Amino acid sequence: MRRTRTGVTWVGVIVFAAVLVLLLIFILQNTQAVQISYLGASGHVSLVVAMLLAAVAGVLLTAIAGSLRIWQLRRHLRRSTRRGT
Repeated sequence: MRRTRTGVTWVGVIVFAAVLVLLLIFILQNTQAVQISYLGASGHVSLVVAMLLAAVAGVLLTAIAGSLRIWQLRRHLRRSTRRGT
């Protein structure tokens, strides 16, 4: 059988649902409060919130670095195309 867009989408939905279930289990098991201090600010948040914020910050930093590299490569490609090399 050939792969179809519908089949691939269905597999994606199933994988996404499984990840959400695992995330929900993680959230339910890590509800205790922890103290967080960052650049002079401090407070209490649940452990899962602190970990998810750290993960989101890591993803954003990676996306920014990757986007800057892609922009740099595209700029270099445009310049080299204009020069004819």
